[in-house]
Amino acid sequence: MTLREGPCGCPDETPAATRPTAGDTPPRACPGRSHRGRAWAELLRLPALFSVPGDALAGTAAAGAPPTPRTLLAIASSLCLYEAGMALNDWADRDVDAVERPHRPLPSGRIRPAAALTAACALTGAGLALAAGAGRPALAVAAPLAATVWAYDLGLKHTPAGPVAMGTARGLDLLLGAAATSGSTRPALPSAALLGTHTLAVTTVSRQEAQGGSPVPPLAALATTALLARLVTRRGAGGPTSGRRPATGHGPAGLRAGRFPGRDPGALLTTALTAAYAATTARPYFHATLNTSPPLTQRAVGAGIRATIPLQAALTARSRGTATALLIAALAPLGARFAKKVSVT
Repeated sequence: MTLREGPCGCPDETPAATRPTAGDTPPRACPGRSHRGRAWAELLRLPALFSVPGDALAGTAAAGAPPTPRTLLAIASSLCLYEAGMALNDWADRDVDAVERPHRPLPSGRIRPAAALTAACALTGAGLALAAGAGRPALAVAAPLAATVWAYDLGLKHTPAGPVAMGTARGLDLLLGAAATSGSTRPALPSAALLGTHTLAVTTVSRQEAQGGSPVPPLAALATTALLARLVTRRGAGGPTSGRRPATGHGPAGLRAGRFPGRDPGALLTTALTAAYAATTARPYFHATLNTSPPLTQRAVGAGIRATIPLQAALTARSRGTATALLIAALAPLGARFAKKVSVT
């Protein structure tokens, strides 16, 4: 059967005898339009966006400052730079994906490589502009963040420095929130190091998600999760107080502190969120260690990405940002729900 193009340029497989003629009811909308939207959702890994706002919010809490409008600019900048990295990643890997993942948007022909590269450039420019709107300290962090993203996608990804670059990018993203809100990054350095270490471990596992490989990376990631959980909870009581006065013996908070010494609500929330972080990754990492097949490895990578959210929330809670920590934690089920429709890997 000879195919002709439909209204949007995709093949029209309708038999000639059943095609509408002039004066008939207009043909139904071409499904290519909805397919195009899904292709962009796949290219940009939209469900993974739920793991981004927590970076800036955790950095703000670590700096001991409440969120401000500049924090929102930092979040918007982070979202743009993150999506720029996603588009650039697939553009740079289009030849590899043609062999290993031919269903991806670029090798399948659903999105043109030039369009992906244009999107990466535009999103990078938007991210830097938003950071500049948040102030010079924020731009001073966003610029090396953007440079790290481009360096990773265009050259470092397939080198031993790849996971380190990705961990550095996530750490800088947390520092972006601190710089935009308070103008300083020093208080947020410990939290940035912890979050960056988690990202390094996930990225190391992801390097073998297409073909499988050694059980060492998922086993190392499992050990890293346990270490990070230990560090976050051990230091949970020592984060900045953001200028808040400690509870006294007067009022309900003081009564609770006196009745249950050593059981600060913020520390309890930190422990609970850290447990959620560990639980999200433990089983997938363990399964990927026992069986390094691509499906189980990809599942472990997806779990590691989703675990970023409870880790961000735990880091925020240990910095006495209780309300913000709960807000970040609420993003986890949303991300998991949308990940069922569009893969995050």
